[in-house]
Amino acid sequence: MRVFGTTRPFLAAALVIALAMLAPTAARADNGGVTRAQLSDAIRIPGGTTVELLRRSLTLTAGEKRHIRTRLETTSSTVGIVGLTNRIKCINSTGAPASVVAASARNHEGYDTDTYATPGHLPIYADLLFTSPTAGVYTCILYGSAYSTLPGSYYLTAVAASTWLEVSDSDQKGAQWWQNPACESADTSGSCTYVGEGAVDPDAWVFYDDGTPVHKWKADSTATSVTAQANVELTTCYKGTASCADGMDQYARGTNAVVDTRFDFVQLDTTGHACRTYSTASRKTITDDGHHYVAYFALPRMGIEAACGTRTFIMRVYVKHVSGQTVKVDGVQNGATSLTNGIAFNHP
Repeated sequence: MRVFGTTRPFLAAALVIALAMLAPTAARADNGGVTRAQLSDAIRIPGGTTVELLRRSLTLTAGEKRHIRTRLETTSSTVGIVGLTNRIKCINSTGAPASVVAASARNHEGYDTDTYATPGHLPIYADLLFTSPTAGVYTCILYGSAYSTLPGSYYLTAVAASTWLEVSDSDQKGAQWWQNPACESADTSGSCTYVGEGAVDPDAWVFYDDGTPVHKWKADSTATSVTAQANVELTTCYKGTASCADGMDQYARGTNAVVDTRFDFVQLDTTGHACRTYSTASRKTITDDGHHYVAYFALPRMGIEAACGTRTFIMRVYVKHVSGQTVKVDGVQNGATSLTNGIAFNHP
């Protein structure tokens, strides 16, 4: 099995469970409060392994929804490039997967990197809207993975306190999950979405023009406002990468890429056309050393316009290539792991 962003096979290792303190914290997007479990002690993630860092068990009714959000901050033992994946997996009482796995990834560029907010410290976030398939006990787990083609031993270290797992305290009634279609790491089938120059489309609409039906979400009748968020995984296709389809690697490594992005949450009118559009836009630079880049978007507490005549919304993310490498928009891998996804919440 090829792991996202790697250029060699993934090697599983024994899981390490970290102790954590549970403490309430202010909600970021949820309808109600959240509880955060913080990593109490730093934990190494050896190269070529996946390590369990935190877990939280929940007793839920059938159809109950909880927002799971994780932050994985790591330091590195080397100045070399090491791939990092933050993964959320929820399992049932038998240990079987109970939903899609949510993941985000980016290469750690070395302990001497001074372009991070804290030099040498790379944080990445992941989000999952978990819906209980049946009444029962479920456990949601934060995993960290490290992988590279570097010779010799190397490791990443999950930073205590700055690494955490949050779970909403109450049912996120009516909340909705979006995810991008199938897109494998190596994309040997050519099914992924790309933006770039030449024969590649110059832009793309995530969740909107990907060959699947556009999902229309109806805000709850009791909601007075809504919040929307999305995590979009973007990957550069430099010469020699194993993370893109053949022919997408136009330029040598080091060229990097620049894209313009815009996150829209659109309330529709009675004819199904846009009535009111909420948006946030930004320009993103994706380095070839970082290779993978998670674009995080959030539109909090948007009013529901009565004059539109409906409470129906669509979500979309516009990605336009500006310069440099062709960029891949990642999706669901192995039918189980979502790398590009969005969530909408109701607020009373």
